[in-house]
Amino acid sequence: MSSLDLSGETTKAAVAPPPSRWRMDVSPAAAILIVLLAALIGPPLYFLIKTSFYETDFDGSFGDFTLGYYVELFSSGRFVEHLRNSLVFALGSGLLAIGLGALQAWIVERTNTPMRRFAFLVAIVSLGIPHVLYTVAWLLILGKQGPVNQAIMALSGSTEPFFIVNSMAGMILIEGMIWTPLSFLMLSSVFRSFDGGFEEAAVMSGAGPFTTFRRITMKLALPGFLALLMLICIRAFEAFDIPALVGTAGDVSVLSTDIFESIRKDLPPNYGLAGSFSVVLMGMVALLLVLQGRLLHNAERFQTITGKAFRPRVIDLRGWRFVCAGVLVLYFVLLIAVPLAMITLAAFLPFYDGVHAGVFSRLTLENFQLVLGGGSFRSAIGNTLIIGGATATIVCLLTAGSAWLAARRHPGGRLLNQLATLPLVFPAIVLGVACLQFFVSLPFAFYGTLASIILAGTVQYLPYGMRFTYAGALQIHRELEEAAASSGASRAQSFRRVVLPLMAPSVATSWLFVLLLSVRAVGMPILLAGPGNNVVAVTIYDLWGNGQITAVAALGLLWAGLMMMIGVVFHHMSRRYGLDVK
Repeated sequence: MSSLDLSGETTKAAVAPPPSRWRMDVSPAAAILIVLLAALIGPPLYFLIKTSFYETDFDGSFGDFTLGYYVELFSSGRFVEHLRNSLVFALGSGLLAIGLGALQAWIVERTNTPMRRFAFLVAIVSLGIPHVLYTVAWLLILGKQGPVNQAIMALSGSTEPFFIVNSMAGMILIEGMIWTPLSFLMLSSVFRSFDGGFEEAAVMSGAGPFTTFRRITMKLALPGFLALLMLICIRAFEAFDIPALVGTAGDVSVLSTDIFESIRKDLPPNYGLAGSFSVVLMGMVALLLVLQGRLLHNAERFQTITGKAFRPRVIDLRGWRFVCAGVLVLYFVLLIAVPLAMITLAAFLPFYDGVHAGVFSRLTLENFQLVLGGGSFRSAIGNTLIIGGATATIVCLLTAGSAWLAARRHPGGRLLNQLATLPLVFPAIVLGVACLQFFVSLPFAFYGTLASIILAGTVQYLPYGMRFTYAGALQIHRELEEAAASSGASRAQSFRRVVLPLMAPSVATSWLFVLLLSVRAVGMPILLAGPGNNVVAVTIYDLWGNGQITAVAALGLLWAGLMMMIGVVFHHMSRRYGLDVK
């Protein structure tokens, strides 16, 4: 006797074994992956929590149990102030990114604006610019000696800068612009999936395109907006590089910079206080993730695509389409052209003293000779490529099988999915503290090696690898595996000879994306990199702190060029294989 479920698949209901609360039907492959993921994530989490509750010596060894670190944390006035700064920074950055991204996504997906498809390439290529380099570029542009303030001061006759970039407003502006490409890419899929009938009904009722956008499109997209806003707020809440580079000089601190200062600036390093800061920050991020999950829990109530045929409606803007084209050009100019132009100019100067006519008479290649000839710079570039490639490879090896088991709902697949996404609760700086404590406790020398950064990076980017490989696994129909099984193939042979080749595009795309993310990270490598094992993003951070602006520009320009080429390849592959990016 068999029964037919709603998906049309025949199930052997009569012979199914009775459910058992203690039954553990997990395949060996799933069990191995569960053990590997647990072994990667569990020890850093354990040592992080233990560090916050036990006295720690200079060498990282543990002493007596104490609640003193939490008492010190919550009794200090700076905790409340810096928590408030973190919340304002996160919310402001999220709102700015959502506003800019939503406008661009609507123009690209819902209107007949010319050349709108190039916006996808611009957004993807911008991923190749490291956050720390992008921040440096805007510090030069908006600083007191930057062209914006100099021009306004010349026109107004004022001796004071118009805009103070080392402020909360400067932090929000730069962070919001950095997250605008992600906002655009994610909201473009929301606008792309609308049933045009809703907007057509509004137009037939006499509403104009912008009224339709405000009263129909925006309201239908509200759940997607809220979920994305929560995601960007989470990432901004845990950010380290922009608060450290922009806010510290203006005496604006957040929780992530407090953690760094407890490790790097306190003597001796206050591991316990850093641990308590980290646990609190991690708990807040976990709470935000729970809130995001609640927003997405009933997402089916907002679905507008049914079994009926529909065609997303493209709005004819008539003459306004050229205005919207200008908005997209401005988007490209602000996102890529202006920052890279600023970095390029600084890279060709012997020293940086602002932007004026005289700088073009003293252009030089000395900075590039220094970067390409210096052993430390070449070592940083080589180390970063090794770390990025190895991290991406390990992440893809772990998530390819995990995603397939989760997508097919094999026993243990749900646990694999939960374990692979668990690192989302780790802010980068918190993961750095957790791994630092774990590595220094090992009986052999591991802290400060490239392998330590690769291992920590693998934990950090598991959720991102899982996202792409899971999407690829969902695209493969069960019939292919059933055909292989009918031909006598085992489950392992079916996965190796049928599933894996078909998942190859999504795995390759995941590899490129994790590579792009890992090579531009600062928050975690800055705590784990040892002497001689530095990476490009941390080198740029250190050079900027030492005032070597032109060396920062030369190294950053070379690195951004290489990463942007990888971004172009990522865009081509994701577009060719339909993995969420056009």
